[in-house]
Amino acid sequence: MLNYAFKEWAVICQALAEGRQALILRKGGIAEAGGEFTIEHTRFWLFPTYIHQQNSGIKPEAVPLLRQVEAEAPPAGVIRLSHFAEVAGVYHLHDMVGAWRIRHLHLWSDETVQARFTYRQPGLFVLPLRIYCAPQVHELQDNAHYAGCRSWVELEQALPTADATPVFDDQAFQNWLRKLDDLLKPTAYA
Repeated sequence: MLNYAFKEWAVICQALAEGRQALILRKGGIAEAGGEFTIEHTRFWLFPTYIHQQNSGIKPEAVPLLRQVEAEAPPAGVIRLSHFAEVAGVYHLHDMVGAWRIRHLHLWSDETVQARFTYRQPGLFVLPLRIYCAPQVHELQDNAHYAGCRSWVELEQALPTADATPVFDDQAFQNWLRKLDDLLKPTAYA
């Protein structure tokens, strides 16, 4: 059972669900304490958001995925949760070198990554994630408690995670983690 969720652009949630990427980049939401991101939970549902995502925020090759996600969006007032994540590590990038080294591992545009990195104080968190597909899709009613520019929300009820299927098998995920570590180890501090 899991009752916390992490808000992220729906197109990125879909990329995570499809194995197109296995990490998130985070700076901090406006509504978060001090505007700083903190890792409040190491297991959480992916909470797709539709407000801030846009063509310019992602790479051109990801635009068809964005269109697909927008076409398949749940009706207004409904939140659809189908995948959850486990944090497999934390990197804090202190310069853009690390961000450029991993640009091929995600769908955000260079401009989005640069803007997030330089917002307020330079730096960016990279969280490698193991993504799981739940055996059933959960549809929840949206409410004011879930609103706002923040990363974390507590769901009104815990949702089951038993019998979930990982997007990457164990070996593929370990290989991916080694690749990420090789790229970031010289530029990040865990």
